Amino acid sequence: MPTITLSAVAKSYGGGDYAVKDLDLTVPDGAFMCLLGPSGCGKTTTLRMIAGLEQPTAGTIAVADRVLDSVEQGLYVPPERRGMGLVFQNYALWPHLSVRDNVEFGLRMRKVPAPDRRSRAEAALKMVHVDDAIDRYPSQLSGGQQQRVALARMLAINPGVLLLDEPLSNLDAQLRLEMRAELKRIHEESGATIVFVTHDQLEALTMATDVAVMKDGELQQVAAPMDLYARPANRFVAAFVGSPPMAIVDVGPAPTGLAASLLHFVKSRAEGCAPAAVGIRPEALHLGAPHASAWREEATVEAVLPAGSSWTVRLRVLETELYALSYTPVLAAPGDMLTCWTEHMHLFGEDGGRISAWDTRGVGA
Repeated sequence: MPTITLSAVAKSYGGGDYAVKDLDLTVPDGAFMCLLGPSGCGKTTTLRMIAGLEQPTAGTIAVADRVLDSVEQGLYVPPERRGMGLVFQNYALWPHLSVRDNVEFGLRMRKVPAPDRRSRAEAALKMVHVDDAIDRYPSQLSGGQQQRVALARMLAINPGVLLLDEPLSNLDAQLRLEMRAELKRIHEESGATIVFVTHDQLEALTMATDVAVMKDGELQQVAAPMDLYARPANRFVAAFVGSPPMAIVDVGPAPTGLAASLLHFVKSRAEGCAPAAVGIRPEALHLGAPHASAWREEATVEAVLPAGSSWTVRLRVLETELYALSYTPVLAAPGDMLTCWTEHMHLFGEDGGRISAWDTRGVGA
């Protein structure tokens, strides 16, 4: 399977506004790369440029040693000659064709002989577990089944690269969970290079081998899912990845309240360390008796939000709202006073870049 390389790629729609700016990104051979970010960050535009549906304003796109787009060379390879499969957010199935005929459609356009078409369609449908619906029509299928048929249609043509543009966003929560597991299995079995666009961090963290976070058309960080979570490159990534999101408290230049408490603690443990902001993830903020080395403050409980397997607690700490995430029952009520504490903080500099993920027990990352 091929490696995809984007070098200094930019896309402008005129008027000086750039949907994608100076993007350098490598999707490794056989990777499951998620392009993650809020609406309007440029992730779908990037996917469409890889597919050939959009032409870059600047830069080069190559798959393995084959250049697909080069503004400098005046080179452009149309979508149908790129050897890629594209699955859209809507399923785009032909309503008057059966499941079998929908999956065979791309093969028919490629003049694949009928016996080969039939066997490849059946194999693709079996891979996505919809082979029992091969003679039905799209209107007779659930949303999850229709999405699987759309995937099978792409898998049948055996593309080296599979491009997925938020294909799960129209599904309900249970179907999204099932399809996440299915996509991960399909990737492992097919070995295809996959580029998946999503704004849902849970999809990115659970499925991807690599995650590329984008904001305002610019790449913020590329990392493995757990590296992204543990070592965010900057404040944006830190706040975007994680639910509930990381609390980031500005601590300079003249901090008061919670900011002053955090900065005093950091300086007492790391001489010369002067961050511009301190971040605390909700799951790192604990309630009850603190460890000896931990930062701690008294907190007022404002709300306890049970979610079955976890409890989210909204706290007021030195006039600042914080959230704590607990995986054991929280026996507290609004108005109760508790001690909150943490041993793990993320420190950020003036430019918003991460200084470190700082563990008060002496482990830095």
